[in-house]
Amino acid sequence: MSTPESIPTQATRDLADVPSVEVVSTAALHLMSAAAVHLGLAEDLPDHRDLDEARTLIDALAGLVTAGAPALGHHHAAPLRDGLRTLQLAFREASPHPDPDGEGPGERFTGTVRA
Repeated sequence: MSTPESIPTQATRDLADVPSVEVVSTAALHLMSAAAVHLGLAEDLPDHRDLDEARTLIDALAGLVTAGAPALGHHHAAPLRDGLRTLQLAFREASPHPDPDGEGPGERFTGTVRA
């Protein structure tokens, strides 16, 4: 007899049909959007800025993009890398005391980011 936990739900069946590239890309887009909001780049929240939160989100994004890029292929990874770089530069610009080269958010994964 099956227990309720062992019966696949519709959501589980739906996730089984989603390619990994879509899951990784969607997660990356959520991280990018949240980081942009915390950098004060959101049109409807231009005065909001929380650089500590933005740093955490950019670090997570950099780890995801760096780890996932080989499996994603250039076509999918390139726009994610571009978005990450844009956020890293925006963070550097928004910071009252910019991090030393190589110590900005995500730079341990991507290397130093310069304009």
